[in-house]
Amino acid sequence: MDSRSCVNFASLASGNLLDIPQIPSPRALPRVMTTPGVIPDVDGCRFNDADSDSSASRERKIIVTNMLPINAQKDLETNKWVFTRDEDSLYLQLRDGFSPETEVIYVGSLKVEVDVSEQDEVAQQLMDNFKCVPTYLPHDLHKKFYHGFCKQQLWPLFHYMLPMSPDHGERFDRVLWKAYVSANKIFADKVMEVVNPEDDYIWVHDYHLMVLPTFLRKHFNRVKLGFFLHSPFPSSEIYRTLPVRNEILRGLLNCDLIGFHTFDYARHFLSCCSRMMGLYYESKRGHIGLDYSGRTVFIKILPVGIHLGRLESVLSLPSTYTKIKEIQEKYKGKKVILGIDDMDIFKGISLKLLAFEQLLQQHQELQGNLVLIQIVNPARSSGKDVQEVKRETYSTATRINEMYGSPDYEPVVLIDRHVARYEKSAYYAMAECCIVNAVRDGMNLVPYKYIICRNGSPHIDEAKGVKQDSPRTSMLVVSEFIGCSPSLSGAIRVNPWDIDSVAEAMYTAITMPDNERQMRHEKHYRYVSSHDVAYWARSFLQDLERACKDHYSKRCWGIGFGLGFRVVSLSPSFRKLSIDYIVPPYKRSSRRAIFLDYDGTVVPQSSINKCPTPEVIRAINTLCNDPNNTVFIVSGRGKSSLSEWLAPCERLGIAAEHGYFIRWSKISDWERSPLAIDLEWKEIVEPIMKLYTESTDGSYVETKESALVWHHQDADPDFGSCQAKELLDHLEKVLANEPALVKRGQYIVEVKPQGISKGLVAEKVLSTMVSSGKPPDFVVCIGDDKSDEDMFESILRTVASPSIPAPEVFACTVGRKPSKAKFYLDDSAEVVKLLQGLANASSPKPTPSPHVKVSFDNFV
Repeated sequence: MDSRSCVNFASLASGNLLDIPQIPSPRALPRVMTTPGVIPDVDGCRFNDADSDSSASRERKIIVTNMLPINAQKDLETNKWVFTRDEDSLYLQLRDGFSPETEVIYVGSLKVEVDVSEQDEVAQQLMDNFKCVPTYLPHDLHKKFYHGFCKQQLWPLFHYMLPMSPDHGERFDRVLWKAYVSANKIFADKVMEVVNPEDDYIWVHDYHLMVLPTFLRKHFNRVKLGFFLHSPFPSSEIYRTLPVRNEILRGLLNCDLIGFHTFDYARHFLSCCSRMMGLYYESKRGHIGLDYSGRTVFIKILPVGIHLGRLESVLSLPSTYTKIKEIQEKYKGKKVILGIDDMDIFKGISLKLLAFEQLLQQHQELQGNLVLIQIVNPARSSGKDVQEVKRETYSTATRINEMYGSPDYEPVVLIDRHVARYEKSAYYAMAECCIVNAVRDGMNLVPYKYIICRNGSPHIDEAKGVKQDSPRTSMLVVSEFIGCSPSLSGAIRVNPWDIDSVAEAMYTAITMPDNERQMRHEKHYRYVSSHDVAYWARSFLQDLERACKDHYSKRCWGIGFGLGFRVVSLSPSFRKLSIDYIVPPYKRSSRRAIFLDYDGTVVPQSSINKCPTPEVIRAINTLCNDPNNTVFIVSGRGKSSLSEWLAPCERLGIAAEHGYFIRWSKISDWERSPLAIDLEWKEIVEPIMKLYTESTDGSYVETKESALVWHHQDADPDFGSCQAKELLDHLEKVLANEPALVKRGQYIVEVKPQGISKGLVAEKVLSTMVSSGKPPDFVVCIGDDKSDEDMFESILRTVASPSIPAPEVFACTVGRKPSKAKFYLDDSAEVVKLLQGLANASSPKPTPSPHVKVSFDNFV
């Protein structure tokens, strides 16, 4: 099927993956308004942040899903399309979590193919009647996107199935990946046709659309964007096998809020971010957040619920309680265990049957008195793996029935057909126990539906012949590998691979005393009835609003190309420090203080050779030879290394080991800080650090004169981080009464004397300049890491003192990241250029070495 909303896929697949052309559309979706009362030009489909007036906007939510919550069929008489809402769709039901005034627009594909000649008319009809925007994917593209990349590669991988051989899953195919990206681009373009980026909230669903956020964020840097993953997220060992792992991670990180059903899924995602992108999370007032280029990407953990009203309405149908009477009569005197599963390799149907066979074998008294009714939902795909599962299921069921059955008793009842909702509800209501034995499943709402149906209704009670005030009971056996398991604390959790334990769990469930079954049921019912789909949607949107509240309080700009695009978000006062901006105040000043970090500032952090380049030496010497300048290198490095590397700079001041050692010039003596006379604590710390080094492969201890540093950069990221936290806690306890400070930095745990910091160096140098009658009227401080933030803070605090005439201060961090500095430079190369610019504006006068000496005696 051709489509007016998509480029030819063959031409796309043959080109560069990221060189995705704009979607040519003779006419964009007609009569879609970005602002009430204003219909955009039908030939345009691009809107900028400034294109919309939000003053009169109605609150809107845009729900983006692979499939629209719409049923479609053609009227055979009129040959016209007839559309109805799919009332069973989760995406339609989640509207109950929004206020009645909220306008909800859906973007997604239809479940049927629409001829290109009808697409505009259908799009108009869906928008007018259902607030739905269809994405028309050509047949070939849809096949490669959905049945190819989504179902053959992402879905198995996310369920822990690796393509170890051609007979065991499909190998990665870049053509299918290009189709996935192309389809996501089409979805994004449809969203951009209708979104008002300043006001609307966009909620994207599931693994089909994981790179869509990158396309939206690229066009609208401040778009309010949430994503919820309805499948499992695999452990990093599994996920890292995906060749396009980084592109998908970056796509998700372009959201403001990412939702998962369980903490396990979220933990796996966070581990991937740590291992592959060096991102670490922290809990902020109960909310998990990742710092990503100045943006905080929040993580939401909340399992989806069911729609109570929809299920209760089915329970009230006459057909439901008629079916209940039929089931009750058919299985009179027998206990019923119920299973309802899709026919696929992860639902564990055959394992369930084997456990049931074991149960009948071990407890012969149950033979003839216990029935397993297994309802099999139609398979969503027709691969050979599904056929194998189906054959195994039928052969196992047949064997059990032949061995333990009789003419009037069938132990296993397989219902392999479409089963209406009222019939499923009737089986739920009549089952003594429900078992979900999946080996891997994202959520699975079968246990929730079972709980509600077992709670009954007046009509159900009448059909079952029980009093309305009689106790309600239910019993669940659930796999520990499904998403709903953590929320069902009263269920019997099992390992589906352990046949014996599953059989024992089923026996326990059907023989448990009624009072205990009642307590478990009441506990589950309270949770399921209060955590329905409306609660889930409302909670997610509330967190999304909170995650987006600071969007317009920061400056944003995009960096990166293709699927590597991301947005940097920083304070509005944070800007790049240019030579043209800093040189005029530099020339106007008469007494200047210049503080420079070493690693990552004047020398690249990644450089193996830590010696400064000749350009750096020349620039520093020129600055030092200006009599109006006081220049200091302030570093965590040891004094011997710094002395060697900076030997050509005779007039340069150096503060080593974060200020534990300091000298004013090359001819000056090194002086120790009197704040750290007692270093006996090192005897306590060193053996502890060595112990952690021995147990943490890839770690090592760096010994300084004033400090000890445990490095774990080359260790396993998760284990190294865990060990660092443990070491931090350990050292804080044993050093509680010692004059030492334990700090954790990036890949390090450092113990140093109390009171020693780069900030103290800056403060004391400035104070010494004031006391010598030469207060600075120009201060520049440049650094790249957390320890330099102490300098920025100290300088800003010191110059605010009434004793110092207000100088012009230029605190500058290296790299675009959140900082106490007001300026930034991108890298050490730009730092060197800035120093060269200041050097060119200097008036160097070679003079004897300075006679001024800084003494630590004045620092106390």
